[in-house]
Amino acid sequence: MAIRCKIDILDELKKAGYTTYRLRQDKIMGESLIQRLRSGGVPEIVVIDKLCKLLKCKPEDIIEYVED
Repeated sequence: MAIRCKIDILDELKKAGYTTYRLRQDKIMGESLIQRLRSGGVPEIVVIDKLCKLLKCKPEDIIEYVED
C-alpha cells in the first residue's frame, strides 16, 4: 500500500504561474521540497494544504492511495 502523487505538482504549479524561481523567491517552498517533488516524493500534509490553496483544488486531486 502506498500514497503517491496523481499529478506532476511542479508542472501544475508552473501552469498556475508559480515557477520554481518564484516558489523560492517568495519563500513558498524551499529547495529541498522542490527537489523532493522533482524526484517523485510525496509532500507532507502541511505542504498538501498549501498546494491545495495555491492550485485551488482538493487533496484527492493531488494524491491517491494505491494498493501494492
